[in-house]
Amino acid sequence: MAEHLRLARLYLVMLAIVTFGRWVLSFRLPYDKGTDVFSIVTLTLFASLFYAAFARRWLGYRVLQAVELAAVLGLLSQVVILLSTVASYALGIDSYFNHPRALNQPEAVPFGRAIGIRMGGLVANTVFTGIAGALGWFLGAVLPASPGPDRGPDR
Repeated sequence: MAEHLRLARLYLVMLAIVTFGRWVLSFRLPYDKGTDVFSIVTLTLFASLFYAAFARRWLGYRVLQAVELAAVLGLLSQVVILLSTVASYALGIDSYFNHPRALNQPEAVPFGRAIGIRMGGLVANTVFTGIAGALGWFLGAVLPASPGPDRGPDR
């Protein structure tokens, strides 16, 4: 787990930027116009694919290690979404995190129901990103071999 978190440092920076962007847009644009600009789910999906592919090719990860890495990314994202939803309700703020469409509901829902929906998303999306990690691992076969010591990434 510590290795996955070490690898996820860049992802965590990107997650913070996208989350901040979603919060800012929540106060500037209606949900329908701004929600696609900063998408945590899209970020997580692509990160899961890329991380797993590169981890396979350059770090020698086996498929289950890649799935675990991707699931950790998914779990981190879902925890951020859950905490942002809690903050939205606790502060009485209408944000992209508690908008009815973000919760797949036709109208606003109370806090308890929103948290139940988010907990379902936490489980489902963690599994989904694990599957994306497996796909990324398979796609990693097309990457070039790891650069040798003479051809490091900084040269």
